[in-house]
Amino acid sequence: MKGLKKVKKILFTIIGVLYFAFALCMTILLLNRNDYNVTQFGDTSLIIISDEVSIEGYEKGDLVVVKNTKVENIQKGDVVFGYKLEDKVAHVEIGTVGEVYPDEESISFENGDTYSKKFIAGKPEKVYKGIGSALSVITSQWGFLFIVLLPCFLIFIYEIYALIIEIKYGANEE
Repeated sequence: MKGLKKVKKILFTIIGVLYFAFALCMTILLLNRNDYNVTQFGDTSLIIISDEVSIEGYEKGDLVVVKNTKVENIQKGDVVFGYKLEDKVAHVEIGTVGEVYPDEESISFENGDTYSKKFIAGKPEKVYKGIGSALSVITSQWGFLFIVLLPCFLIFIYEIYALIIEIKYGANEE
């Protein structure tokens, strides 16, 4: 019985450490959102493809690591991500560059949409298939509430309960 309790304690410790590491990572992702509601670390953005796109290699639910690029380094035919504001809500657009305007520091996609350097997210570096769907659920308001905050609150309540029981009935000595 003693060995089983020890294994149970080790198992719960490992699960607890993994859960809190997961919660910390998700919190960091949420705290590093830019003005366009996209997670950004320095010059690198994590963009989730949330809609069907017409460009090959990207599907709904993909996570794309995008590196911010200067307008001078963008060439005609490059695939570029940009931010588009509609009714004060930012959307991420993807397109193939049709023209580059280095003097105005802007580009235009083949479909005619024009983006200044402020609204250019950058060029894709790496694509992770299917991870974006899970990440979008976890980093949503409700996902974060039910996956991270609620379990932390329940663990906190349980620890208070255990402390009260220990104070009231004394330590459980074996």
